[in-house]
Amino acid sequence: MNYHFIAIGGSAMHNLALALHQKGDTITGSDDAIFEPSKTRLKIKGLLPEEEGWFKEKISPNLDAVILGMHAKADNPELLEAKKLGLKIYSYPEFLYEQSKDKTRVVIGGSHGKTTITSMILHVLNYHEIAVDYMVGAQLEGFDTMVHLTSENEFIVLEGDEYLSSPMDLRPKFHLYKPNIALLSGIAWDHINVFPTYENYVEQFSIFVNSITNGGIMVYNEEDEEVKRVVEEATNPIKKYPYRTPNYRIENGTTFIETALGEMPLEIFGKHNLQNLAGAKWICQHMGVDEADFYEAISSFKGASKRLEKIAETESTIVYKDFAHSPSKVEATTNAVKNQYADKKLLACLELHTYSSLNADFLKEYKGALNSADKAVVFYSPHAVEIKRLEKITEQQIRDAFEREDLVVYTDPTAFREFLFNQNLEKTVVLLMSSGNYGGLDFDKFKTVI
Repeated sequence: MNYHFIAIGGSAMHNLALALHQKGDTITGSDDAIFEPSKTRLKIKGLLPEEEGWFKEKISPNLDAVILGMHAKADNPELLEAKKLGLKIYSYPEFLYEQSKDKTRVVIGGSHGKTTITSMILHVLNYHEIAVDYMVGAQLEGFDTMVHLTSENEFIVLEGDEYLSSPMDLRPKFHLYKPNIALLSGIAWDHINVFPTYENYVEQFSIFVNSITNGGIMVYNEEDEEVKRVVEEATNPIKKYPYRTPNYRIENGTTFIETALGEMPLEIFGKHNLQNLAGAKWICQHMGVDEADFYEAISSFKGASKRLEKIAETESTIVYKDFAHSPSKVEATTNAVKNQYADKKLLACLELHTYSSLNADFLKEYKGALNSADKAVVFYSPHAVEIKRLEKITEQQIRDAFEREDLVVYTDPTAFREFLFNQNLEKTVVLLMSSGNYGGLDFDKFKTVI
């Protein structure tokens, strides 16, 4: 098949392009900006566009379909040409459904935890050499790409994102997958630029639950009150399986989980990750992996990339990097690290980077999120606020929102780096939380100063 990607450089889009190329399809693409690692990965496979920009002459009648990325605008010249020629145009999730409509679709949804749970499931299946198709939002150890598609595999495991599908399709991605087996990990208001009210946001998860095929399976976190309500109020004919945090203890920086086979040490830690593990276990069991085999495999799971990822360690200092940015994720991650290393000081640094986190009205959602930290720092760029055309926010507004008067606030990346590089980090855990990079922080250089 011949496919053209409009906005091929995105994290998800370039992985799909690589997966289809590996499957034997012919791939072309365009983008107005392509960054690393997408650029090198596309170049190695001969898929990197010769020049950046949009070129309507790339759109021809011999294309079987065009795959449209969220980054492209509605007036994109290539999109307009594809419409003019009457070509089939898919959003990313539409195309994944098209590729998997004859498979058993396993979809992992939730405001938080979905990447980690999907990663746990894939780790277990890979450990036991069970071949499945998949799409996950992080690079995993032992996997070449974040997307894998075949014609022969029975299952496909999909991370179900609630963000919009494409400029032409404003439905959340996870509404399009029609799962046979689904999981819902948690609901905490996010993406307020798209879902301006909490009620509107929660409604998307109700629609997701109702999209499960008749007779399908819903695995859900019963410790999340909103998830419990949404799932248990659903009236479609599905089977419902609740899960909760398993019993565990922490000893000398290692978490031990109670299992039917006895106590078992884990590479991961934090109550939220143990909840994720419990959900992943249910899904794996529904996919044919028994409990003993699940535990054997999960004991070696070290986490998804950028999700509580240990990036440096000495005898007295440990540094973690985490993708957390929404209030619930920040609080869960901060609590987890403090509980795991109760004998060390915790320096927690958070970058407010997303549209929601930089919104003055949304800031109050961060109340208490950094309370577990011994020293808490927030970095944000006033320029990012301007770019997103948001109302200006002040340092005092941020302190008031977090309800922490000793909160250290930086808006200048150089000043933040100097602060970080000059800290006494003896007997300290440093937690760097961001979906950005603190205005250009060199994480490798920081490793050398601890």
